[in-house]
Amino acid sequence: MNVIVVGAGIAGLSTAWSLIKAGYGVTILEQGPIPNPLAASGDHHRIIRRAYRAGTGYGQLISEAYAVWEELWSDLGENHLDQRGFLCVSREPGDEAEEYREGMEAGGWPIELMDPAAAVKRWPFLEAGTFRYAYFSPDGGALHCRRIAAGLARWLRSHGADVRENCKVTAVDAEAGRVTLASGETLHAGRVVVTAGAWVLKLFPELGTELKTYRTALAYVDPPADLKAAWEAAPVILDIGGKTDGYMIPPTRGTGMKFGSGLHKVPTSDADWNRVPVPGEGEQIRDLFSPPIARIDEYRVTEVVTCAYTFTADEKFLAREKGHCLIVSPCSGHGYKFGAAVGRRVARSVDDGDIAGLKRWLRAELA
Repeated sequence: MNVIVVGAGIAGLSTAWSLIKAGYGVTILEQGPIPNPLAASGDHHRIIRRAYRAGTGYGQLISEAYAVWEELWSDLGENHLDQRGFLCVSREPGDEAEEYREGMEAGGWPIELMDPAAAVKRWPFLEAGTFRYAYFSPDGGALHCRRIAAGLARWLRSHGADVRENCKVTAVDAEAGRVTLASGETLHAGRVVVTAGAWVLKLFPELGTELKTYRTALAYVDPPADLKAAWEAAPVILDIGGKTDGYMIPPTRGTGMKFGSGLHKVPTSDADWNRVPVPGEGEQIRDLFSPPIARIDEYRVTEVVTCAYTFTADEKFLAREKGHCLIVSPCSGHGYKFGAAVGRRVARSVDDGDIAGLKRWLRAELA
């Protein structure tokens, strides 16, 4: 059977990779280049970590995710994970950093807990007196998205997939298994898998009751000269505590240092809306990180990257079957780390027809 995959972000590319390995013919269609810098998974890197709130199930799925990434590195012949560990800083009782700590402890995953003085001594970019405690885990790091996408595209082409860039899909006839391209060309397949990220609502607007789209942005910065060495050796910072919902990726394998915050997002009905950064936007993002980052005004913004994400109300993956079409949507920006495993599971459901099992897995319903 031939399968059409719409969207070449991490879910689409990984699905195509797994389908090819299972013996299927695959055509993958991407509206822009691969990697597409406007895609939700098109930025330089994303965090992978084991930390999740206790009871969500996703902390357990990370073990499977790591295993599939290892298989992918073997196939690509190159490893795009910088496993430098992660750091969390708690500033308020019950904040997200504390919830992640409780999840790590509930899962039996070791962490190194330290008081503020010890944390500042080890990571001098932290500001003393602005947080309650910090903790470190070696079980996390940075996945280099653009290098992964480029490597997967090369692998797919070398293994017989029809990989089409700058090939926009304007309509999907789920009952007929047919897609229509912006050029007017139509393609048919026994199965169509749609992994179009924030653009999925343009193809299936009825999903707007379950998926909400947001426009957000990330700031790349150059740290103060005397702190560059500390940042070069630092783990990724998963959460800076409080209500900021802030994370940071230090310089890694030649990429810049990134700040991102869940506070910096705007709801929109159009994934293409306002994708050009606005003046001062990078500084607005940067300033959300003080406290607990010291001397924040000395961090010079070098680049701002916009992103469009779909969110579900419970921040879990969504899958819907319609005719010959399977629609898979990411879980609110934190799904990249599961990308290779999502592709493996989606491909398996195409093969065995167990869509119900796929949905349970995507929602981390492990019981």
